[in-house]
Amino acid sequence: MDGRQQRGLMIAKTSDIKKCDDGWAVPSQSSGKIYTVQLEGHEPHCNCPDCEMRRTKCKHIWAVEYYMKQTIDDEGNTTTMKAMKVTYTQDWKAYNKAQTGEVNQFDALLKDLVESVEEPEYKFGRPRLSLKESAFCTIQKVYSQLSSRRAHSLYKNANDRGQITHPPNFNAINKLMNKEDITPILQNLITLSSAPLKSVEHQFAVDSSGFRTTRFNEYCKEKHRTKKQHRWVKAHICCGVKTNIICSAEITDESGADSPQFAPLVKTTSSNGFNMHEVTADKAYSSKKNLSVVSEIGGTPYIPFKTNATGKARGSMLWSKMYHYFQFKQEEFAEHYHKRSNVETTFHMIKSKFGDSLKSKSHTAQVNEMLCKIICHNVCVVIHEVHELGITANFSE
Repeated sequence: MDGRQQRGLMIAKTSDIKKCDDGWAVPSQSSGKIYTVQLEGHEPHCNCPDCEMRRTKCKHIWAVEYYMKQTIDDEGNTTTMKAMKVTYTQDWKAYNKAQTGEVNQFDALLKDLVESVEEPEYKFGRPRLSLKESAFCTIQKVYSQLSSRRAHSLYKNANDRGQITHPPNFNAINKLMNKEDITPILQNLITLSSAPLKSVEHQFAVDSSGFRTTRFNEYCKEKHRTKKQHRWVKAHICCGVKTNIICSAEITDESGADSPQFAPLVKTTSSNGFNMHEVTADKAYSSKKNLSVVSEIGGTPYIPFKTNATGKARGSMLWSKMYHYFQFKQEEFAEHYHKRSNVETTFHMIKSKFGDSLKSKSHTAQVNEMLCKIICHNVCVVIHEVHELGITANFSE
């Protein structure tokens, strides 16, 4: 079962496939588009880019075939079996409480979270702004998605509530975002914001996604016929598949490779106290090193193999073991691998709530803004789980 076939099986189980006049309507996994699959004729066809450009059997065709599986008995009777869509229950009472009280709870939890930020030692000169309060205002600004000047009213409101002692100037927050030494502080806040769910999350997924910036690439329309395009940054995350909490994150430019980020993300999550039973990722992360990293922390890696992979151990018995498990128990492997779709849900939660683009101009500020988005997401997840699971939002290490 290759990657397209696996994704097709997931679409058949989780998406709403419908019969239409032209064939079958299959929703896209990454956008709101609807693709049309036609099974009649010499070869099945889909109007998605993968099928039309590569002339290959795409995941949407596989999805329809799984959805409409026909069997013929000895008497010649045809039976059509439809795949059942997997649905998940929602605790609407807890969800409503979390959503209606999120804004007030967010500020209170954020105030508690930034208490871990250490203030730099004051030696001489003009007194500096509190680093804790500046971090509070920076994350609050990203949460609101307001511009720097419009967000200044939020700082005044926080001052009136006693959450900060002095509302900073909007330029002070912009300067803080452009400092490289604030990056490890924000990464540490991501770690602390995920701490309340250590006893809940035991299965994790790793993936990356791009976020658009306001910068553009260099282009030469006349000579090389290249178009003007936005630059991107890539967010690499390791998240829990039960609550979508992000336990570790790395931010790179648009050309940052996925596989090298796997080991640091997994090791950071494990060192932060999470008991990692399973780790799933797509085949871009398939390597002996990545499989061994998960095994070393006591977990099981569920990473599909590329088409040119073989089961030869060559110093890694784990590679051979997982390869044969992947080949001969495909449905059982797919049940574990299906949990990887939750990391895509995590990115969707961030982009739909806090935007899929970054307002900052410099790369340093873009990295810090992206980390702030992740912190905002984590705090919102904790708020929801406080109501649904009854956990205590304690951000102490």
